[in-house]
Amino acid sequence: MMNRLLLDLQPSYVAGEVRRIAKKWWRRLRRVEGRVVTLEPKGDVRGRALFSYILDPFLVAGDNGDDLPYSHTHFWESWTLARTLVDLGYRVDAVSWTNQAFVPTEPYDLVIDVRSSLERWDGVLPPETLRVLHIDTGHHTFHNPAQVARLEDLARRRRVQVRPQKMLPKNLAMETAHCATVLGNRFTQGTYAFARKPLLHIPISVPFTYPWPDGKDFEAARRRFLWFGSGGLVHKGLDLVLEAFAGMPEMHLTVCGPIRAERDFERVYFQELYRTPNIHTHGWIDVDSEAFRRLGRETLGLVYPSCSEGGGSSVLTCMHGSIVPMVTFETSVDIDPSYGVLLRDARIETLRDGVRALAERPATELEGMARAGWEHARRHHTKETFAAGA
Repeated sequence: MMNRLLLDLQPSYVAGEVRRIAKKWWRRLRRVEGRVVTLEPKGDVRGRALFSYILDPFLVAGDNGDDLPYSHTHFWESWTLARTLVDLGYRVDAVSWTNQAFVPTEPYDLVIDVRSSLERWDGVLPPETLRVLHIDTGHHTFHNPAQVARLEDLARRRRVQVRPQKMLPKNLAMETAHCATVLGNRFTQGTYAFARKPLLHIPISVPFTYPWPDGKDFEAARRRFLWFGSGGLVHKGLDLVLEAFAGMPEMHLTVCGPIRAERDFERVYFQELYRTPNIHTHGWIDVDSEAFRRLGRETLGLVYPSCSEGGGSSVLTCMHGSIVPMVTFETSVDIDPSYGVLLRDARIETLRDGVRALAERPATELEGMARAGWEHARRHHTKETFAAGA
């Protein structure tokens, strides 16, 4: 208890909590959840579109979207999708996907939604309205059971329960849609294949790209690994990674993510997170910081055994940073042996075997893998490729 209190009193944590709370209340004061923002085309109006995704970008962005938050790719991607519709001649009404009070009153030609509003609006939209689901997660019939299985496995190993995070509500959005856009690869697409609807793949973007780190010492980096992700720590396999590295004192792990936000997880893994010599818990990291670029120069691989993703942007960000990915199929990132390791499963022993085997490869081979992954990410996953796909 005292150790956790000391962590809570650290200036960096206190400052972060103040910023988080202030941002939350400022958002409430602006009534983001209940607003409708209309975007007008410059020329003739081709039609009316309703766009339900992340509304915040349309309240803060300039003409080029350069001042958007970059803590998640969905801010820039939401802005870009809507601006693409405007450029095509649509008058766009943008609302937050969490706005449960909004009901369409206009005869929209096109409706795009990211989660479950298509089902809710189905009865009020004209039959001729084109309904498009924008997919950024695995289908709930896969996503939710996959996380439950991970939680049950943790409970068997540690004899303690950890609360679920970011579970998806049951919905008929895919059944209601005429077609869908999807960020993830064949894994994510496969979870929606039951509906037999057209799926248009748009390659997920990353907030930043980085130059190749000339002079990176792969011999020195070979035993240094990273876990880098957002909320849903069990879902994204951090518990498995911590237990794997706790049993490999010769390897080093840096943990970057919102650990303090999931207190029950932090309590269960306090020993591994803060008292294990070969594990360093950084917490949330700014991907536009020197600290992240330094991690790229000093780290060999990312270990990320998620159980369900809609596109794995954290993996791709690391690939842009010259870090070799070691991931599960469910991470929804295309992995070729020339630049990464696709884990056959997420068992702790599998993680250990994979980490040790990768670390034992010649430094020249490791550099070649990192370079090939960096080139793949720059070819397929940038803001430019996303905009072209949109």
